[in-house]
Amino acid sequence: MESTEEEQLERVNSLPDLELASTSSSPSSILTTEDSRSTTSSGEVSRTTTSSSGEIPALLVPVLVDRTLLTGDELRVAVARPKCVGRNNKGVTWGFTSVIGRRREMEDAVALIPGFMSCTCDYVGGCTAPGSKTSSEISPVHFFGVYDGHGGNQVANFCAERMHEVIAQEWDRETVDGYEWQRKWETAFSIGFEKADNELLEEAIASEMVGSTAVVAILSGCQIITSNCGDSRAVLCRGTETIPLTVDQKPDREDELLRIEGGGGKVINWNGARVFGVLAMSRAIGDRYLRPWIIPVPEISFMTRTDEDECLILASDGLWDVMTNEEVGEVARHLLRRRRRSISSLTDDIPPAQAVADHLTEIAYGRNSSDNISIIVVDLKAKRKRQQRQ
Repeated sequence: MESTEEEQLERVNSLPDLELASTSSSPSSILTTEDSRSTTSSGEVSRTTTSSSGEIPALLVPVLVDRTLLTGDELRVAVARPKCVGRNNKGVTWGFTSVIGRRREMEDAVALIPGFMSCTCDYVGGCTAPGSKTSSEISPVHFFGVYDGHGGNQVANFCAERMHEVIAQEWDRETVDGYEWQRKWETAFSIGFEKADNELLEEAIASEMVGSTAVVAILSGCQIITSNCGDSRAVLCRGTETIPLTVDQKPDREDELLRIEGGGGKVINWNGARVFGVLAMSRAIGDRYLRPWIIPVPEISFMTRTDEDECLILASDGLWDVMTNEEVGEVARHLLRRRRRSISSLTDDIPPAQAVADHLTEIAYGRNSSDNISIIVVDLKAKRKRQQRQ
């Protein structure tokens, strides 16, 4: 063999860990309707470029040796140590847009909180390399959220500023022995959403006729955990597939219709299915005047990361009303790959993820989207890994 097991492992483990960097002056980016109004009143796409350097290396394939050809000291099998898919989760880049579009008022808000938690991949749960070196390293866990308000902007803004905090608090508080990791996350999200909803009332944030959707994603080294309340949406581009991570909670969805009518409510077709002819979604934060039919109970999903993952996209229905999941995925894959191939010759500083968010916004607006448009794109490929392939 040309190299021993020890030499291969030394090369693998000698790769440097690069620090998470952001172009913003604070460790988080929260864009509320007030921020958006000033940057979109001229019709321009509001953009904030938030990027970081680092890498998410591919899992190394064990090197197998024909034992019949070797004897004595030559008999070795070089096996690379398993690593988390996202390694230390510091090689993620992202971009977003949030524009008023054709609406008179801006009611969307977005939140991007890199490193909203710091813990080991084993502690988060769902680690693909349990017991490995990377699984026991303290790494950042990222938070992304899109909130589409209705009846006003107060609830969406509140969620953008507060939701990630209550979820982190509930995660830290949930320490019941024996809890399976997925159940622990489900509990943290469910109680967190309920707590945020209760704080709206306790602090008199908004009237009972104001509400908001909430779609959030937590990104660890090995997992993408999503929680959804309403009809905003999250999808994952993996290889040539576009995988839905959430299912819209619409009043005419079979299970939601049964729940609403079972509680004495009505779904009326008024420019689409609406609860009592008013709200075009069946779950939301706020909207207390429509309780118990409109509830702040999220649906949670778990997706294990792979090396084939291209990007994660969260958006309000200003995008999804005019583009299908497949169309969005195809546009994202095509533009991401083209930008990655030519990134060394580009003269601008716009990361591929930001270019995708900008382009999707332009397409949605060009297709006459009548709503606010908010999009977050998270590039799941390592920056240095892309450069090595050029």
